[in-house]
Amino acid sequence: MKNSRGEIMNSVVIVAAGSGRRMNLDINKQYIKLDEKEMIAHTIDVFYSNENIDEIIVCIREEEEYFFEHEILDKYDFRDIKIAYGGKERQDSIYNGLKQLDPNSNIVLIHDGARPFVSHAIINETIEVAKQKKAAVVGVPVRDTIKVVENGVVKSTPARETLWSAQTPQTFDKDLIIKAYKNAYEKNFYGTDDSMLVEFLGQEVTMVLGSYENIKITNPEDINVAEQILDLRKKSKVGKRMKKIG
Repeated sequence: MKNSRGEIMNSVVIVAAGSGRRMNLDINKQYIKLDEKEMIAHTIDVFYSNENIDEIIVCIREEEEYFFEHEILDKYDFRDIKIAYGGKERQDSIYNGLKQLDPNSNIVLIHDGARPFVSHAIINETIEVAKQKKAAVVGVPVRDTIKVVENGVVKSTPARETLWSAQTPQTFDKDLIIKAYKNAYEKNFYGTDDSMLVEFLGQEVTMVLGSYENIKITNPEDINVAEQILDLRKKSKVGKRMKKIG
């Protein structure tokens, strides 16, 4: 992460204010360790090391602030990270993060702390698309046939080629996303992701191809998948080193 020195900035709001409820844990799932490193630290590290990211804001639970500062920020030497407190809903947490944006911020990425495998390529592409189109969401085509069901009865089967599974980051022109959040609160509208709030304004959102590795770690079985991804990445790095030596 670089300092902007008053220049136009790209900022990221990382949401890490959830709980370990679906994991059946007594701790926030963000602090689960993957390869001896906390999940949220993996996530922050990707953005911290990205040359196009100038500002990082992490939304955390207020009661976890001391732990986060000492066991994540200090431990991994993350500097100049801003902290926002989580709210009742994910949307409230993100809005608290948006309020912390630097006045020079121009493009805002919003990312789930529980998606530690996002790539630099995806981050960079969403920034470029948002600069041109104002709103971008990362996603992948669904692999399964989807059924619309009401009261246990199949009502329709949408064409699979039109269906995508949304991921993060979701990236926006700063003025647009703030306008979308204010409009949502004025109309008491809560969306399941940030692009819904922008769509609610009538603004077009561009889909950017993500990765099937960019998983959100939500349930215990996701940990096994995450460990497999890390193992494959380690082997890939070793292979690249061996090629260079050879």
